[in-house]
Amino acid sequence: MSFIKKTVGLPFLYDKDGLTCFDFGGAYLMIESGYKVETIRDITSTQTIIRFNVKDVKNTANVLISRGVHVEIHEFEWGIVGNFQDPDSNWCQLKDQTPNFVVTP
Repeated sequence: MSFIKKTVGLPFLYDKDGLTCFDFGGAYLMIESGYKVETIRDITSTQTIIRFNVKDVKNTANVLISRGVHVEIHEFEWGIVGNFQDPDSNWCQLKDQTPNFVVTP
């Protein structure tokens, strides 16, 4: 959990019975501990990625890199992402906010 708190920088909310919660921009990120991973997962075989929408992917990636995290930046016509793994081999992704993206009903 210290990776999310200290390295990623999400504010800690509480820890209770194997569940740790962090403030996630007005919502919360809950992490349940106690699972073991036998092998490091490749991003192509991972079914879940924790995505963090940020104002500037490259600046945020540089902050994480300065904290020892390997971040791979990828640019697409729809936006920029930065992929990285937490210490438990879970994939995380930075994504630029797209203010002109609107979901219609």
